[in-house]
Amino acid sequence: MQIHTLDKARLILDIQLSDHLRQAVSQGRHADFSLMLALLSEDPTETTPLQPPYPQKATEADLRMAFKLPEPIRLSAEEKDYELCREQANAFHKGGLSSEKLLEYTCPSALSFPAIGTHELGEDLYHNLCSHVRRKLQPAPPSLPTYNKANLYHELVASKLFLSEKREYN
Repeated sequence: MQIHTLDKARLILDIQLSDHLRQAVSQGRHADFSLMLALLSEDPTETTPLQPPYPQKATEADLRMAFKLPEPIRLSAEEKDYELCREQANAFHKGGLSSEKLLEYTCPSALSFPAIGTHELGEDLYHNLCSHVRRKLQPAPPSLPTYNKANLYHELVASKLFLSEKREYN
C-alpha cells in the first residue's frame, strides 16, 4: 500500500495531479479536493501584504474629475451668475430654446437669485421696513484710529524714518 502525501509534493501544474483532482470531485471528497486546490494556488501571504495601506478616500472633486461631471449647481447666485444668465438670454434670442438649453447644461446657473443689498432679508420684508430701520441696517462707517497724544510725535518720527529707509533701499 502506497501512501501519497500531497502536502510534501511541490505541485506546479494540475497535470502533476493527473486524475486525482477529477476523482475527488466525482466521488465527493471535499477535503481532498480543497487540499489539492490549495496546493495549486499561490500562498497569499507571499504576495499580499499583511497590513495593506488604507486607500485614500476620494474627495468630491476627485470623483467629479474621474467621471467628467460638471460643477454642482449653486443654490444662490453670485456675481458671475448674472453674466451667465445674460449670455443665456442672448443665446435664446439668437438661437432659440435649444441653444439656451445647451448653454444651461454646459454652464449651469444658480437656482435662486436673491435680491442684492437687502441684508439677507427677503425683498418683500426689506421694502416694508421704514427708513429708520433701513438706516440702522447699513454698516457703520469705518472709525478713524485713535492716537495717543503723548506718543503722537514719536510715532510720526518713527514712521518718517521707516519711509526714508524704505526709499534708500529702492
